[in-house]
Amino acid sequence: GSHMSEELNNGENSLLKNLEDGFTIWLTGPSGAGKSTLAYALEKKLLEKGFRVEILDGDVIRNTLYPNIGFSKEAREMHNRVVIHLAKLLSKNGVITIVSLISPYRAVREYARKEIQNFMEVYIHSPLEVRIQRDPKGLYAKALKGEIKGLTGYDGVYEEPENPELKIESHKMSIEEEVDTVIRTAQKLGYL
Repeated sequence: GSHMSEELNNGENSLLKNLEDGFTIWLTGPSGAGKSTLAYALEKKLLEKGFRVEILDGDVIRNTLYPNIGFSKEAREMHNRVVIHLAKLLSKNGVITIVSLISPYRAVREYARKEIQNFMEVYIHSPLEVRIQRDPKGLYAKALKGEIKGLTGYDGVYEEPENPELKIESHKMSIEEEVDTVIRTAQKLGYL
């Protein structure tokens, strides 16, 4: 009996915290690193566990809200600010928010970290040759032919995270291992 009540007293605050607060899993990395794949696998696993989950996919938001905005530094920063604002609102309202966004600029990710209360940066990394091979959107093929310039992670800027909560080498892990690692990290941080 006494063990149980002790358990309840300790657990009570953290339980309430979990019910009230969502958190944001911010997946960053160049095109083809494996962000979307991980985002959708994570969503499935967290929904199975009974959590409220929302994916903010940079491409989907871009195509839905402002398809013609382009990819200048200003356009990217505006786009990223919109995503940060949505993630902040969702996670404040108890939703686990999975952001899948190249977010090449360190300053923008630092701003996200400052704005979003419970924040977890996950750097998805895989070498260029792997990304060229995967090329889910055919962007590297175009960049290699010189049809597009400034592709993030090819001839465009990508500022690597310096202290992410987690770095995933997506070419070395199965998707199940990636999902488990993210969930374990969220638990360690006290978000889950």
